[in-house]
Amino acid sequence: MIRIRFLALVAAVAAVSAASATAADWSTVKGQIVFPKDKPLPKRDALNVTQDKDHCLSKGDLLDESIVINPKNNGIKNVVVWLRPDDKDPKAKFTAEQINPEDAKRKPAEVSIDQPCCMFVDRITIARPGDKLVVKNSAPVAHNFFWSSGNNGEYNVTVPKMEKWTMPEAIKAESPPIQYKCTIHGWMTGYVRVFDHPYYAVTDADGKFEIKNAPVGKFRIVYWHENGFKGGAQGRFGEEIEIKGPATEVKAVDFDISPKK
Repeated sequence: MIRIRFLALVAAVAAVSAASATAADWSTVKGQIVFPKDKPLPKRDALNVTQDKDHCLSKGDLLDESIVINPKNNGIKNVVVWLRPDDKDPKAKFTAEQINPEDAKRKPAEVSIDQPCCMFVDRITIARPGDKLVVKNSAPVAHNFFWSSGNNGEYNVTVPKMEKWTMPEAIKAESPPIQYKCTIHGWMTGYVRVFDHPYYAVTDADGKFEIKNAPVGKFRIVYWHENGFKGGAQGRFGEEIEIKGPATEVKAVDFDISPKK
């Protein structure tokens, strides 16, 4: 009896140790992307609305969304942040052991883009291979969805008012950002980025991001805005980062997203 209890105790301790070790293998990466304080904030101009003015301007002027910065803290919205292996090989991928087991439960999702008031919501959309893209039009006027990509076909469809259109093929892997537009309302545009791993985030209105269940160890972190990579062309390989569990806080990152002249 004593031997059985001893063995049970050993097994319980081993189980707790294994669980602790597993938990220690993953971390939440947090941070904030800010516009440099020594530079004047880019001005958000009103867009030149030339079509369906009664609807498009019903809630006031439409402001340019290509650069959205919170003047209270210089936080930049719509920066895509992701992790990649600590390797400058553009084809480098995470190993199976570096993908959190929780991600194995993920099923292909329906990724939606709406057009409620003559602007795309969201402007920046993230998808995974296998996901289905659904373009909604919750507005009282017709919209268009124009899309041209390398691996995900070309589409130019009219989406009638209060209806939706589903892309017929599931999303495939694609490295460059895919821009989409509304050709009826020429100022409307947005981007889809496709990732074959779960380690990405889009900054919120305060420029903050959070990447959950990231593997601990040495990796690289990439910052992309529709105006380009932080660090220029070489920025696509990211910056070195050491991730430690259970949380890794990245110091505020200056990112000049001013349009290239």
